Amino acid sequence: MTSFFDDKISERLGGTGFGKSTAIYKFEIIKRAKAAARKAHPDMALIDMGVGEPDWPADDIVVKALAEEAGKSENRWYADNGIIEFQEEAARYLEKVYGLSGLIPSEQILHGIGSKPVLAMLPLCFINPGDILLTTVPGYPVTATYTRYLGGEVFNLPLLESNSFLPDFKIIPPEVLKRAKMLYLNYPNNPTGAVADTAFFNRVVDFALKNNIVVIHDAAYAALTYDGYKPLSFLSADGAMDVGLEVHSLSKAFNMTGWRIGFICGNSKAVKACATVKDNTDSGQFRAIQKAAVRALRHTEITERTITKYSRRFNLLTEALNEAGFDASKPKGSFYCYVKAPAGTENGSLFSSASDFSEFLIHEALISTVPWDDAGKYIRFSVTFEADTEEMEAEVINEMKERLKRLRLVF
Repeated sequence: MTSFFDDKISERLGGTGFGKSTAIYKFEIIKRAKAAARKAHPDMALIDMGVGEPDWPADDIVVKALAEEAGKSENRWYADNGIIEFQEEAARYLEKVYGLSGLIPSEQILHGIGSKPVLAMLPLCFINPGDILLTTVPGYPVTATYTRYLGGEVFNLPLLESNSFLPDFKIIPPEVLKRAKMLYLNYPNNPTGAVADTAFFNRVVDFALKNNIVVIHDAAYAALTYDGYKPLSFLSADGAMDVGLEVHSLSKAFNMTGWRIGFICGNSKAVKACATVKDNTDSGQFRAIQKAAVRALRHTEITERTITKYSRRFNLLTEALNEAGFDASKPKGSFYCYVKAPAGTENGSLFSSASDFSEFLIHEALISTVPWDDAGKYIRFSVTFEADTEEMEAEVINEMKERLKRLRLVF
C-alpha cells in the first residue's frame, strides 16, 4: 500500500527506503529474546545484567526539592538556556569534585535537557558537509548519528584491550585527519569501564591543537570511580579549555536518569555556539527540575553512597565471572564490566559473535547482558541490577554464577 509520505522522507532517514528495512537492532533483539525466555521458563527469574541506568531512584532530598519548587509561580516560565542558579552550582560542583576553578558560569556552562540532546546538538555547532567526526567504538552513537544527518562522515577509532581501551590516533590516515573536525571521547567509558589519566588527556590536547580538531568529552560516568581512582575532567589538562567541551549528566552520579538534566562546560565561544543552537531547539528544562538539580549538586554524598554500592557489587561480580571462566577485572569507573565472550560450550555450541552468546545466555540461563562486536567479541555486565539489600545482591550474583557454570563455557 502506497503512502503520501513514501517519497517525502529525508534521505538522511533512508528516503524511499524508510521503514522498509528488515534489520533488527541489538536492543530490540535483546528485548524479544527476554520475552521469549520468560515465556519458555515461567518459573525461573530473569537476571538482568544489561540495564544501563541506576537501580536507585533520586535521593529523597532531591525529590523534596522538586516538590517544593514545582508549585512556585516563578518557576512556571520558560527556562530557555537555563537559570543562573544552576550554572553557578555546576561551577561550584566542578571545582569541588574535579578541581576546576575559574569557570565563568554565565559564559562557560550551559544546562541541557539531559546529556543526550547536548551530544545531538554539538554536530550542528561544528560539522559541515564533508567534515569528519572521529569517534570511539564501541560507544554511545548519538553524536555520530547527527554528524551523518548533516552530511558529515564518521571515522571509527576502535577501543582495544591491548591499548587499555584508549584510542590510537596513529591509525588515522592523513587524508582523514585533513578533514577531521571533531573528536568524541567518553571516560570512564561505556561499555568498557576503562578510565583515562592526565597523560592521555594531555596527548588529546596536543593532538587537537596539531590537527585543528574540537574535542568533545562525554563525562556521564566521570564521578563514578573506585579503589583510589579520582574523578578526572578532560578540562583539567593544560590547554583543554582552548580546544574542548565536556558534557556532564546528573543521571548516573545522582540517580536522576528520568529527570533529564545535565550541562556542558568548557571553551566560552564553543559554549555560546551550543547555546545558539539550543535556543533554536528547545525552551529549557523545567525550572523546578533545575532547582532540584542544584540541591543534588550540593550533596555529593549521594554519589559517594552510590559508589560504595557499585564497588561492593563489582567485587562480587568479578569474582563470580572469574569462577565461571571469564577473565574479568574490576573497572576503575562507570558501572559496567566488559569481558570477552566465550567461544562456545563443552557440549558443542559455538558463538560466532558476542550477539550470538548474548542470545544464548538469555535463552538458556535467563541472564540478560549487552553484546558488543565493534572491536572484538565482548559482553557488558552492569552492576545496576535490582536488589534491595546486600544479602539480595549476593543472592543474585551467586545465582548468576551457578547458571553460568552449568553452561560449561569454553574460552
